[in-house]
Amino acid sequence: MTLSTTRRRRSPPWLTRKLKIKTVQAGEHHRDHAQVEQVLADWTDGPLAHLPSGSFPANAAWLALAAISHNLLRAAGALASLACARARGATLRRDLIDVAARTARHGRGEITLHLPDGWHRQAEWRNLFEAACRPPPAQAA
Repeated sequence: MTLSTTRRRRSPPWLTRKLKIKTVQAGEHHRDHAQVEQVLADWTDGPLAHLPSGSFPANAAWLALAAISHNLLRAAGALASLACARARGATLRRDLIDVAARTARHGRGEITLHLPDGWHRQAEWRNLFEAACRPPPAQAA
């Protein structure tokens, strides 16, 4: 086997022969596994770093909060941009959630949010803000 033929393979030849699956199916399986590993890495860096606490109800609460925060963060990333939809959870928290913005209240009760000047994620943050805060589309009667 030459180097050029090994680069085209998506999985080792022994895996496809042993499991009786095609190379394309093995590639899909590995991509799915990589996505699961990505989620577990995000959770381990975040809320699951507190486990095990020694208390089953506390562990259950952390696990439920991890699932909720993961789903909300993934939805926020998808609303912000395509690049943010594929980003890790820590990157989304750093770039979209932990923003050094300043709030200002006007005389009529309006609140203005001043984002940092020249901020590299301003377009993504505005996309997320507009998608989350705009009124729902009108329903056809």
